[in-house]
Amino acid sequence: MNIPGNEVIVTAEDVATPSKTKQIIKKNGLVLKKSLGQNFLIDQNILSKIVMAAELGPNKAALEIGPGIGALTQQLAKLAGRVVAVEIDQRLLPILAETMEPYPHATVVHGDILKTDVQALFQQHFEGMDGVSVVANLPYYITTPIIMKLLEEKLPLENIVVMIQKEVADRMAARPGTKDYGSLSIAVQFHCEPELVTIVPRTVFVPQPNVDSAVIRLRVRKTPPVEVADVDFFFAVVQASFVQRRKTLYNNLAARFFTKENKPELEALLLGINIEPSRRGETLSMEEFARLSSALRAHGCK
Repeated sequence: MNIPGNEVIVTAEDVATPSKTKQIIKKNGLVLKKSLGQNFLIDQNILSKIVMAAELGPNKAALEIGPGIGALTQQLAKLAGRVVAVEIDQRLLPILAETMEPYPHATVVHGDILKTDVQALFQQHFEGMDGVSVVANLPYYITTPIIMKLLEEKLPLENIVVMIQKEVADRMAARPGTKDYGSLSIAVQFHCEPELVTIVPRTVFVPQPNVDSAVIRLRVRKTPPVEVADVDFFFAVVQASFVQRRKTLYNNLAARFFTKENKPELEALLLGINIEPSRRGETLSMEEFARLSSALRAHGCK
């Protein structure tokens, strides 16, 4: 992916180097918590790619989740007019206060993003900004809940640029008919246009994680790519279609929406909307899922 814009300028106070990161950890006696996914990025080139993908500017804002010791936060503050970083680990707050001291337009909030009233946070900190992007190195174990919370709350976001486990990034960007395509692909692509920014090797973190990472940009759509009358039911149909990937669409849907007595009606319904009952969920496009959910809803399925 070719990212336009000015490169981030590296300065003396930047913490994203192996020596500076290790120095901060040692100075503060930090024992990094695996349970919080604490792997600190130490590569300026990767940081630059993340920040450039967010398309920030002096009239735009960034929300960071899990700033750690502030490596990415510093780079965001160099380009964005306002930065808010939500950190769950109270031990890191004094470190962040020191790291971010040169950037008065950056605010660190102590909290769990999954329990935070993000709508209120936007009203308090981002009023008057031309656009807001989420930019973060997300803990692998809660990547999907965080992204889905941000999308389902219908926040006024431009981009979500996150570093996540490569396997999850592949699933978010997957196309129909591929092994990675599934309910997560559809959920993300219903709300966003995904684009892989770069692959990140495990060697650029302290400590090193067990897997490689990827940076993905999710450009938030103004309207979904398909029209559905009932979004919750649409996603219920998608989920049901992937319950057992090796099973046909017919078998998965029959188990979820039909009784033994009215099961034969499903085949006629599928053929009526030009979807072969023998197909598997992973072969259906989002347009076909929209057509399928509309037909099932009209049939009285819940």
